[in-house]
Amino acid sequence: MPKLKTKSGVKKRFKLTATGKVKHGVAGKRHRLISHNSKYIRTNRGTTVLAEADTARVKLWAPYGLN
Repeated sequence: MPKLKTKSGVKKRFKLTATGKVKHGVAGKRHRLISHNSKYIRTNRGTTVLAEADTARVKLWAPYGLN
């Protein structure tokens, strides 16, 4: 059986934690931040854990895991 390819967008956008959860960057933080309040910018700093419903789909797109 041939090797399965990992989707290139998944390689760029997601990381796996040690427990198998999927981390991702927060959307809406590139430009036009002056129109958002400080609380929005502060709470969306860094990365967050992906929802369980989406985690299964991302793991399908990365059959050998994400390093």
